[in-house]
Amino acid sequence: MKHSIKKQMIVIFISLLAFMCVAVLACNVWLLGPYYIHNKEAKFISMYEALLDAEQNDELDTSDEETYSDLVRLAEKNNLFFLAVNLKDQKIITNVQHTMDLQQNLDAFMLNRTEKNDRTLKKTDEYELTETRGKDAGTEYLMMRGTLGSKYIFLIQSPIESIQQSVALSNKFLIVVELIVLVVGILMVWFFSKRLTEPLRELAGLSEKMAELDFDAKYTSGGDNEIGVLGENFNRMSEKLERSISDLKSANNQLLKDIEQKDRLEQMRNEFLGNVSHELKTPIALIQGYAEGLKEGVNDDPESREFYCDVIMDEASKMNHMVRNLLDLNQLEFGDEKIQFERFDLTELVKGVLQSMELFAEQKQAKVSFRQTEPLYVWGDEYKIEQVVRNYVSNAFNHLAGDMVVEVKIEVKDGIARTTVFNTGKPIPEEDISHIWEKFYKVDKAHTREYGGNGIGLSIVKAIMESLHRKYGVENYDNGVAFWFELEVK
Repeated sequence: MKHSIKKQMIVIFISLLAFMCVAVLACNVWLLGPYYIHNKEAKFISMYEALLDAEQNDELDTSDEETYSDLVRLAEKNNLFFLAVNLKDQKIITNVQHTMDLQQNLDAFMLNRTEKNDRTLKKTDEYELTETRGKDAGTEYLMMRGTLGSKYIFLIQSPIESIQQSVALSNKFLIVVELIVLVVGILMVWFFSKRLTEPLRELAGLSEKMAELDFDAKYTSGGDNEIGVLGENFNRMSEKLERSISDLKSANNQLLKDIEQKDRLEQMRNEFLGNVSHELKTPIALIQGYAEGLKEGVNDDPESREFYCDVIMDEASKMNHMVRNLLDLNQLEFGDEKIQFERFDLTELVKGVLQSMELFAEQKQAKVSFRQTEPLYVWGDEYKIEQVVRNYVSNAFNHLAGDMVVEVKIEVKDGIARTTVFNTGKPIPEEDISHIWEKFYKVDKAHTREYGGNGIGLSIVKAIMESLHRKYGVENYDNGVAFWFELEVK
Protein backbone atom coordinates (compact mmCIF):
# COMPACT_ATOMS: atom_id res chain seq x y z
CA MET A 1 0.00 0.00 0.00
CA LYS A 2 1.31 3.46 -0.95
CA HIS A 3 0.40 5.06 2.38
CA SER A 4 0.68 2.01 4.64
CA ILE A 5 0.76 2.45 8.41
CA LYS A 6 4.01 0.49 8.56
CA LYS A 7 5.83 2.99 6.30
CA GLN A 8 4.36 5.93 8.15
CA MET A 9 5.41 4.48 11.53
CA ILE A 10 8.98 3.85 10.31
CA VAL A 11 9.30 7.40 8.92
CA ILE A 12 7.81 9.01 12.02
CA PHE A 13 9.84 7.08 14.58
CA ILE A 14 13.15 7.35 12.66
CA SER A 15 12.58 11.10 12.25
CA LEU A 16 11.81 11.37 15.96
CA LEU A 17 14.92 9.36 16.85
CA ALA A 18 17.13 11.49 14.56
CA PHE A 19 15.68 14.68 16.02
CA MET A 20 16.40 13.49 19.55
CA CYS A 21 20.00 12.63 18.60
CA VAL A 22 20.55 16.08 17.07
CA ALA A 23 18.91 17.73 20.09
CA VAL A 24 21.19 15.84 22.52
CA LEU A 25 24.28 16.81 20.48
CA ALA A 26 23.22 20.47 20.39
CA CYS A 27 22.62 20.48 24.14
CA ASN A 28 26.04 18.97 24.65
CA VAL A 29 27.72 21.65 22.48
CA TRP A 30 26.00 24.66 24.00
CA LEU A 31 25.12 23.63 27.54
CA LEU A 32 27.84 21.24 28.72
CA GLY A 33 30.41 24.01 29.40
CA PRO A 34 28.10 26.26 31.41
CA TYR A 35 26.75 23.25 33.33
CA TYR A 36 30.29 22.10 34.15
CA ILE A 37 31.24 25.56 35.46
CA HIS A 38 27.99 25.88 37.44
CA ASN A 39 28.56 22.53 39.09
CA LYS A 40 32.10 23.59 40.08
CA GLU A 41 30.78 26.86 41.53
CA ALA A 42 28.60 24.92 43.95
CA LYS A 43 31.61 22.91 45.15
CA PHE A 44 33.65 26.10 45.70
CA ILE A 45 30.88 27.65 47.77
CA SER A 46 30.57 24.49 49.82
CA MET A 47 34.34 24.59 50.54
CA TYR A 48 34.15 28.27 51.41
CA GLU A 49 31.34 27.70 53.86
CA ALA A 50 33.31 24.90 55.54
CA LEU A 51 36.36 27.19 55.96
CA LEU A 52 34.19 30.05 57.24
CA ASP A 53 32.48 27.77 59.75
CA ALA A 54 35.87 26.55 61.04
CA GLU A 55 37.13 30.15 61.34
CA GLN A 56 34.06 31.28 63.27
CA ASN A 57 34.51 28.37 65.69
CA ASP A 58 38.24 29.16 66.10
CA GLU A 59 39.07 25.74 64.67
CA LEU A 60 40.93 26.91 61.57
CA ASP A 61 44.28 25.69 62.85
CA THR A 62 46.36 22.63 62.07
CA SER A 63 46.40 21.95 65.78
CA ASP A 64 42.71 20.97 65.50
CA GLU A 65 43.29 17.69 63.70
CA GLU A 66 39.64 16.73 63.33
CA THR A 67 38.59 19.99 61.66
CA TYR A 68 41.68 20.02 59.45
CA SER A 69 41.05 16.41 58.38
CA ASP A 70 37.44 17.24 57.48
CA LEU A 71 38.58 20.21 55.38
CA VAL A 72 41.21 18.11 53.57
CA ARG A 73 38.70 15.35 52.82
CA LEU A 74 36.16 17.83 51.46
CA ALA A 75 38.84 19.44 49.25
CA GLU A 76 40.06 16.11 47.91
CA LYS A 77 36.52 14.96 47.24
CA ASN A 78 35.85 18.04 45.07
CA ASN A 79 39.38 18.22 43.57
CA LEU A 80 40.10 21.57 45.25
CA PHE A 81 43.25 23.22 46.64
CA PHE A 82 42.83 25.72 49.43
CA LEU A 83 45.11 28.15 51.21
CA ALA A 84 44.19 30.25 54.27
CA VAL A 85 46.63 32.81 55.75
CA ASN A 86 46.31 34.33 59.21
CA LEU A 87 46.86 38.10 58.81
CA LYS A 88 48.37 38.48 62.27
CA ASP A 89 51.02 35.78 62.43
CA GLN A 90 51.05 34.81 58.71
CA LYS A 91 50.26 31.21 59.68
CA ILE A 92 49.21 29.12 56.69
CA ILE A 93 46.56 26.38 56.56
CA THR A 94 46.56 24.42 53.28
CA ASN A 95 46.18 20.96 51.79
CA VAL A 96 49.12 21.20 49.37
CA GLN A 97 52.87 20.86 49.94
CA HIS A 98 54.05 23.53 47.49
CA THR A 99 52.10 26.71 48.06
CA MET A 100 54.11 29.15 45.95
CA ASP A 101 51.59 29.36 43.06
CA LEU A 102 48.70 29.65 45.47
CA GLN A 103 50.43 32.41 47.43
CA GLN A 104 51.24 34.34 44.27
CA ASN A 105 47.62 34.18 43.14
CA LEU A 106 46.48 35.27 46.61
CA ASP A 107 49.00 38.15 46.69
CA ALA A 108 47.81 39.32 43.27
CA PHE A 109 44.28 39.40 44.64
CA MET A 110 45.38 41.36 47.72
CA LEU A 111 47.19 43.85 45.48
CA ASN A 112 44.12 44.01 43.25
CA ARG A 113 46.02 42.74 40.28
CA THR A 114 44.08 40.52 37.91
CA GLU A 115 44.88 39.02 34.54
CA LYS A 116 43.22 40.38 31.43
CA ASN A 117 41.75 36.99 30.60
CA ASP A 118 40.12 36.57 34.00
CA ARG A 119 36.33 36.24 33.88
CA THR A 120 34.40 36.98 37.04
CA LEU A 121 31.71 34.39 37.69
CA LYS A 122 30.48 35.59 41.07
CA LYS A 123 31.46 38.45 43.37
CA THR A 124 30.37 39.32 46.93
CA ASP A 125 31.74 41.42 49.76
CA GLU A 126 33.56 38.36 51.15
CA TYR A 127 34.91 36.66 48.03
CA GLU A 128 35.33 36.69 44.28
CA LEU A 129 35.00 33.65 42.03
CA THR A 130 36.82 33.88 38.69
CA GLU A 131 37.71 31.74 35.71
CA THR A 132 41.43 32.29 35.10
CA ARG A 133 43.73 31.16 32.33
CA GLY A 134 47.12 30.18 33.66
CA LYS A 135 50.50 31.17 32.35
CA ASP A 136 50.76 27.83 30.54
CA ALA A 137 48.70 27.87 27.38
CA GLY A 138 45.57 25.79 27.62
CA THR A 139 45.61 25.62 31.43
CA GLU A 140 42.49 26.98 33.08
CA TYR A 141 41.50 27.42 36.70
CA LEU A 142 38.52 28.26 38.74
CA MET A 143 39.69 30.46 41.59
CA MET A 144 37.91 31.84 44.66
CA ARG A 145 39.71 34.52 46.72
CA GLY A 146 38.54 36.60 49.64
CA THR A 147 38.44 36.97 53.43
CA LEU A 148 37.36 34.69 56.25
CA GLY A 149 36.09 37.02 58.90
CA SER A 150 38.72 39.56 60.04
CA LYS A 151 41.64 37.19 60.67
CA TYR A 152 42.14 35.24 57.46
CA ILE A 153 42.42 35.64 53.76
CA PHE A 154 41.89 32.57 51.61
CA LEU A 155 42.22 31.11 48.15
CA ILE A 156 40.50 28.05 46.71
CA GLN A 157 41.66 26.82 43.34
CA SER A 158 40.84 23.96 41.02
CA PRO A 159 42.27 23.19 37.61
CA ILE A 160 39.67 22.45 34.91
CA GLU A 161 40.21 20.94 31.51
CA SER A 162 39.76 23.18 28.51
CA ILE A 163 36.02 23.47 28.01
CA GLN A 164 36.38 23.47 24.24
CA GLN A 165 38.52 20.33 24.29
CA SER A 166 36.13 18.60 26.68
CA VAL A 167 33.09 19.49 24.58
CA ALA A 168 34.82 18.42 21.36
CA LEU A 169 35.80 15.07 22.88
CA SER A 170 32.33 14.62 24.28
CA ASN A 171 30.78 15.46 20.91
CA LYS A 172 32.90 12.86 19.13
CA PHE A 173 31.84 10.25 21.65
CA LEU A 174 28.18 11.28 21.36
CA ILE A 175 28.25 11.09 17.56
CA VAL A 176 29.55 7.51 17.70
CA VAL A 177 26.98 6.56 20.34
CA GLU A 178 24.13 8.24 18.48
CA LEU A 179 25.04 6.48 15.22
CA ILE A 180 24.89 3.15 17.04
CA VAL A 181 21.60 4.14 18.70
CA LEU A 182 20.19 5.27 15.36
CA VAL A 183 21.06 1.98 13.64
CA VAL A 184 19.68 -0.09 16.53
CA GLY A 185 16.61 2.17 16.69
CA ILE A 186 15.92 1.74 12.96
CA LEU A 187 16.09 -2.05 13.35
CA MET A 188 13.80 -1.95 16.40
CA VAL A 189 11.34 0.41 14.70
CA TRP A 190 11.21 -1.86 11.65
CA PHE A 191 10.72 -4.94 13.82
CA PHE A 192 8.03 -3.48 16.10
CA SER A 193 6.23 -1.68 13.27
CA LYS A 194 6.01 -5.01 11.48
CA ARG A 195 4.62 -6.69 14.60
CA LEU A 196 2.09 -3.90 15.10
CA THR A 197 0.97 -3.62 11.49
CA GLU A 198 0.65 -7.33 10.69
CA PRO A 199 -2.55 -7.66 12.79
CA LEU A 200 -3.87 -4.45 11.22
CA ARG A 201 -3.21 -5.80 7.74
CA GLU A 202 -5.01 -8.99 8.73
CA LEU A 203 -7.97 -6.90 9.99
CA ALA A 204 -8.00 -4.92 6.72
CA GLY A 205 -8.15 -8.17 4.73
CA LEU A 206 -10.85 -9.46 7.07
CA SER A 207 -12.95 -6.32 6.56
CA GLU A 208 -12.67 -6.72 2.77
CA LYS A 209 -13.95 -10.29 3.02
CA MET A 210 -16.78 -9.20 5.29
CA ALA A 211 -17.70 -6.52 2.74
CA GLU A 212 -18.05 -9.38 0.23
CA LEU A 213 -20.27 -11.21 2.77
CA ASP A 214 -17.61 -13.86 3.40
CA PHE A 215 -18.13 -14.57 7.10
CA ASP A 216 -15.91 -17.65 7.29
CA ALA A 217 -12.74 -15.52 7.61
CA LYS A 218 -11.71 -14.94 11.24
CA TYR A 219 -9.06 -12.90 13.03
CA THR A 220 -6.42 -15.36 14.29
CA SER A 221 -3.48 -13.25 15.54
CA GLY A 222 -4.94 -12.90 19.03
CA GLY A 223 -3.37 -10.66 21.65
CA ASP A 224 -4.55 -8.87 24.78
CA ASN A 225 -3.96 -5.33 23.52
CA GLU A 226 -6.37 -2.97 21.75
CA ILE A 227 -5.72 -4.60 18.36
CA GLY A 228 -6.50 -8.03 19.84
CA VAL A 229 -9.74 -6.67 21.30
CA LEU A 230 -10.55 -5.10 17.91
CA GLY A 231 -9.93 -8.46 16.24
CA GLU A 232 -12.24 -10.23 18.69
CA ASN A 233 -14.87 -7.57 18.05
CA PHE A 234 -14.47 -8.16 14.30
CA ASN A 235 -15.06 -11.88 14.89
CA ARG A 236 -18.16 -11.18 16.97
CA MET A 237 -19.39 -8.65 14.44
CA SER A 238 -18.89 -11.22 11.68
CA GLU A 239 -20.92 -13.76 13.64
CA LYS A 240 -23.68 -11.24 14.41
CA LEU A 241 -23.82 -10.10 10.79
CA GLU A 242 -24.09 -13.70 9.70
CA ARG A 243 -26.91 -14.27 12.19
CA SER A 244 -28.57 -11.00 11.16
CA ILE A 245 -28.50 -11.97 7.50
CA SER A 246 -29.84 -15.37 8.47
CA ASP A 247 -32.61 -13.68 10.47
CA LEU A 248 -33.30 -11.36 7.55
CA LYS A 249 -33.65 -14.30 5.22
CA SER A 250 -35.94 -15.96 7.75
CA ALA A 251 -37.95 -12.75 7.97
CA ASN A 252 -38.21 -12.63 4.18
CA ASN A 253 -39.34 -16.22 4.20
CA GLN A 254 -41.87 -15.37 6.89
CA LEU A 255 -43.04 -12.42 4.83
CA LEU A 256 -43.65 -14.74 1.92
CA LYS A 257 -45.64 -16.99 4.22
CA ASP A 258 -47.61 -13.98 5.47
CA ILE A 259 -48.41 -13.05 1.91
CA GLU A 260 -49.51 -16.61 1.29
CA GLN A 261 -51.67 -16.39 4.38
CA LYS A 262 -53.49 -13.35 3.08
CA ASP A 263 -56.34 -15.53 1.91
CA ARG A 264 -56.43 -17.16 5.33
CA LEU A 265 -56.71 -13.72 6.99
CA GLU A 266 -59.56 -12.92 4.65
CA GLN A 267 -61.13 -16.18 5.68
CA MET A 268 -60.74 -15.19 9.35
CA ARG A 269 -62.46 -11.89 8.63
CA ASN A 270 -65.28 -13.76 6.96
CA GLU A 271 -65.50 -16.07 9.97
CA PHE A 272 -65.72 -13.04 12.25
CA LEU A 273 -68.54 -11.61 10.17
CA GLY A 274 -70.13 -15.04 10.18
CA ASN A 275 -69.96 -15.23 13.96
CA VAL A 276 -71.46 -11.79 14.30
CA SER A 277 -74.23 -12.60 11.85
CA HIS A 278 -74.85 -15.90 13.64
CA GLU A 279 -75.08 -14.16 17.00
CA LEU A 280 -77.46 -11.60 15.57
CA LYS A 281 -79.49 -14.09 13.54
CA THR A 282 -81.21 -15.72 16.50
CA PRO A 283 -82.38 -12.52 18.27
CA ILE A 284 -83.38 -10.97 14.93
CA ALA A 285 -85.41 -14.09 14.06
CA LEU A 286 -87.10 -14.03 17.46
CA ILE A 287 -87.87 -10.33 17.19
CA GLN A 288 -89.23 -10.80 13.67
CA GLY A 289 -91.32 -13.83 14.63
CA TYR A 290 -92.86 -12.30 17.72
CA ALA A 291 -93.46 -9.00 15.95
CA GLU A 292 -95.28 -10.81 13.10
CA GLY A 293 -97.28 -12.70 15.73
CA LEU A 294 -98.33 -9.42 17.32
CA LYS A 295 -99.23 -7.96 13.93
CA GLU A 296 -101.32 -10.96 12.91
CA GLY A 297 -102.95 -11.14 16.32
CA VAL A 298 -101.98 -14.75 17.05
CA ASN A 299 -103.05 -14.25 20.64
CA ASP A 300 -105.50 -11.52 21.55
CA ASP A 301 -105.21 -11.78 25.32
CA PRO A 302 -103.17 -9.02 27.04
CA GLU A 303 -100.82 -11.46 28.81
CA SER A 304 -99.70 -13.03 25.52
CA ARG A 305 -99.14 -9.64 23.92
CA GLU A 306 -97.13 -8.53 26.95
CA PHE A 307 -95.07 -11.72 26.77
CA TYR A 308 -94.40 -11.13 23.06
CA CYS A 309 -93.34 -7.55 23.79
CA ASP A 310 -91.04 -8.68 26.64
CA VAL A 311 -89.31 -11.19 24.33
CA ILE A 312 -88.83 -8.53 21.65
CA MET A 313 -87.42 -6.04 24.19
CA ASP A 314 -85.16 -8.64 25.79
CA GLU A 315 -83.70 -9.76 22.46
CA ALA A 316 -83.21 -6.15 21.35
CA SER A 317 -81.42 -5.42 24.62
CA LYS A 318 -79.10 -8.40 24.05
CA MET A 319 -78.34 -7.20 20.53
CA ASN A 320 -77.66 -3.68 21.80
CA HIS A 321 -75.37 -5.01 24.52
CA MET A 322 -73.46 -7.18 22.04
CA VAL A 323 -73.00 -4.30 19.58
CA ARG A 324 -71.67 -2.02 22.34
CA ASN A 325 -69.24 -4.74 23.43
CA LEU A 326 -68.07 -5.24 19.86
CA LEU A 327 -67.47 -1.51 19.47
CA ASP A 328 -65.52 -1.37 22.74
CA LEU A 329 -63.50 -4.42 21.76
CA ASN A 330 -62.74 -2.96 18.32
CA GLN A 331 -61.46 0.29 19.84
CA LEU A 332 -59.27 -1.57 22.34
CA GLU A 333 -57.78 -3.97 19.79
CA PHE A 334 -56.94 -1.24 17.28
CA GLY A 335 -55.66 1.22 19.88
CA ASP A 336 -58.28 3.85 19.07
CA GLU A 337 -59.32 4.33 22.69
CA LYS A 338 -57.03 6.49 24.85
CA ILE A 339 -55.71 4.93 28.04
CA GLN A 340 -55.91 7.28 31.04
CA PHE A 341 -53.51 6.23 33.80
CA GLU A 342 -54.47 7.49 37.25
CA ARG A 343 -54.21 6.49 40.90
CA PHE A 344 -57.49 5.24 42.33
CA ASP A 345 -58.87 3.23 45.25
CA LEU A 346 -59.30 -0.37 44.04
CA THR A 347 -61.20 -1.35 47.20
CA GLU A 348 -63.81 1.35 46.62
CA LEU A 349 -64.12 0.38 42.94
CA VAL A 350 -64.84 -3.31 43.76
CA LYS A 351 -67.34 -2.31 46.44
CA GLY A 352 -69.15 -0.08 43.94
CA VAL A 353 -69.38 -2.88 41.34
CA LEU A 354 -70.71 -5.38 43.90
CA GLN A 355 -73.28 -2.88 45.24
CA SER A 356 -74.56 -2.16 41.72
CA MET A 357 -75.01 -5.91 41.13
CA GLU A 358 -76.76 -6.74 44.43
CA LEU A 359 -80.11 -7.35 42.70
CA PHE A 360 -78.41 -9.63 40.15
CA ALA A 361 -76.74 -11.52 43.04
CA GLU A 362 -80.12 -11.99 44.77
CA GLN A 363 -81.63 -13.35 41.55
CA LYS A 364 -78.77 -15.86 41.29
CA GLN A 365 -79.00 -16.64 45.04
CA ALA A 366 -75.27 -15.91 45.30
CA LYS A 367 -73.37 -15.57 48.57
CA VAL A 368 -70.98 -12.68 47.83
CA SER A 369 -67.84 -12.29 49.95
CA PHE A 370 -65.45 -9.30 49.88
CA ARG A 371 -63.50 -8.70 53.09
CA GLN A 372 -61.17 -5.89 51.99
CA THR A 373 -61.93 -2.78 54.03
CA GLU A 374 -58.75 -0.70 53.91
CA PRO A 375 -58.26 1.61 50.91
CA LEU A 376 -55.77 0.26 48.37
CA TYR A 377 -54.53 2.73 45.76
CA VAL A 378 -53.33 1.37 42.42
CA TRP A 379 -52.36 2.73 39.00
CA GLY A 380 -54.50 2.13 35.91
CA ASP A 381 -57.52 3.34 33.91
CA GLU A 382 -60.31 3.34 36.50
CA TYR A 383 -63.15 3.12 33.96
CA LYS A 384 -61.61 0.16 32.13
CA ILE A 385 -60.67 -1.67 35.35
CA GLU A 386 -64.31 -1.31 36.39
CA GLN A 387 -65.24 -3.05 33.12
CA VAL A 388 -62.85 -5.89 33.95
CA VAL A 389 -64.24 -6.33 37.49
CA ARG A 390 -67.81 -6.15 36.22
CA ASN A 391 -67.14 -8.76 33.52
CA TYR A 392 -65.45 -11.10 36.02
CA VAL A 393 -68.25 -10.74 38.62
CA SER A 394 -71.01 -11.07 35.99
CA ASN A 395 -69.28 -14.16 34.60
CA ALA A 396 -69.03 -15.60 38.14
CA PHE A 397 -72.79 -15.05 38.78
CA ASN A 398 -73.71 -16.67 35.46
CA HIS A 399 -71.69 -19.83 36.17
CA LEU A 400 -72.59 -20.38 39.83
CA ALA A 401 -73.21 -23.90 41.11
CA GLY A 402 -72.61 -25.95 44.24
CA ASP A 403 -72.33 -23.73 47.34
CA MET A 404 -73.30 -20.66 45.26
CA VAL A 405 -70.37 -18.63 46.58
CA VAL A 406 -68.72 -15.66 44.81
CA GLU A 407 -65.57 -14.50 46.61
CA VAL A 408 -63.62 -11.38 45.62
CA LYS A 409 -60.24 -10.78 47.28
CA ILE A 410 -57.19 -8.53 46.79
CA GLU A 411 -53.67 -9.63 47.69
CA VAL A 412 -50.58 -7.38 47.57
CA LYS A 413 -47.07 -8.78 47.01
CA ASP A 414 -43.88 -7.00 45.86
CA GLY A 415 -45.79 -3.85 44.92
CA ILE A 416 -48.37 -5.74 42.80
CA ALA A 417 -52.07 -6.03 43.74
CA ARG A 418 -53.76 -9.20 42.44
CA THR A 419 -57.57 -9.11 42.35
CA THR A 420 -59.24 -12.54 42.19
CA VAL A 421 -62.93 -13.32 41.52
CA PHE A 422 -63.78 -16.92 42.51
CA ASN A 423 -67.07 -18.72 42.03
CA THR A 424 -68.09 -22.22 43.01
CA GLY A 425 -69.16 -24.43 40.14
CA LYS A 426 -67.76 -26.67 37.43
CA PRO A 427 -64.10 -26.15 36.47
CA ILE A 428 -63.37 -25.10 32.88
CA PRO A 429 -62.27 -28.08 30.74
CA GLU A 430 -58.52 -27.97 30.12
CA GLU A 431 -58.94 -28.00 26.33
CA ASP A 432 -61.08 -24.84 26.55
CA ILE A 433 -58.87 -22.74 28.88
CA SER A 434 -56.60 -21.49 26.09
CA HIS A 435 -59.62 -20.40 24.01
CA ILE A 436 -61.87 -18.65 26.53
CA TRP A 437 -60.24 -15.24 25.77
CA GLU A 438 -61.15 -15.52 22.07
CA LYS A 439 -64.09 -13.59 20.63
CA PHE A 440 -67.41 -15.47 20.51
CA TYR A 441 -65.88 -18.56 22.13
CA LYS A 442 -68.36 -20.34 24.42
CA VAL A 443 -67.54 -23.31 26.61
CA ASP A 444 -71.20 -24.27 27.16
CA LYS A 445 -73.22 -22.76 24.31
CA ALA A 446 -76.60 -23.86 25.68
CA HIS A 447 -75.94 -22.42 29.14
CA THR A 448 -74.50 -19.23 27.64
CA ARG A 449 -77.63 -18.74 25.57
CA GLU A 450 -79.77 -19.03 28.71
CA TYR A 451 -78.26 -15.90 30.32
CA GLY A 452 -77.71 -14.06 27.05
CA GLY A 453 -73.94 -14.36 26.83
CA ASN A 454 -72.20 -13.80 23.52
CA GLY A 455 -68.55 -14.75 24.27
CA ILE A 456 -67.21 -11.18 24.11
CA GLY A 457 -66.78 -10.28 27.80
CA LEU A 458 -63.48 -12.09 28.40
CA SER A 459 -62.15 -10.81 25.05
CA ILE A 460 -62.74 -7.29 26.36
CA VAL A 461 -60.89 -8.18 29.59
CA LYS A 462 -57.94 -9.45 27.55
CA ALA A 463 -57.85 -6.33 25.37
CA ILE A 464 -58.02 -3.99 28.40
CA MET A 465 -55.27 -5.74 30.38
CA GLU A 466 -52.98 -5.98 27.37
CA SER A 467 -53.49 -2.27 26.65
CA LEU A 468 -52.38 -1.62 30.27
CA HIS A 469 -49.48 -4.13 29.89
CA ARG A 470 -50.53 -5.97 33.03
CA LYS A 471 -51.03 -9.71 33.69
CA TYR A 472 -54.35 -11.56 33.86
CA GLY A 473 -55.49 -15.19 33.87
CA VAL A 474 -57.69 -18.01 35.13
CA GLU A 475 -57.16 -20.92 37.53
CA ASN A 476 -59.25 -24.07 37.96
CA TYR A 477 -60.05 -25.49 41.40
CA ASP A 478 -61.87 -28.67 42.42
CA ASN A 479 -64.93 -26.68 43.49
CA GLY A 480 -64.84 -23.76 41.06
CA VAL A 481 -62.97 -21.24 38.92
CA ALA A 482 -60.97 -18.10 39.78
CA PHE A 483 -60.29 -15.27 37.32
CA TRP A 484 -57.59 -12.71 38.25
CA PHE A 485 -55.75 -9.58 37.09
CA GLU A 486 -52.84 -7.51 38.45
CA LEU A 487 -52.14 -3.78 38.88
CA GLU A 488 -49.20 -1.81 40.20
CA VAL A 489 -49.46 -0.35 43.71
CA LYS A 490 -46.28 1.80 43.57
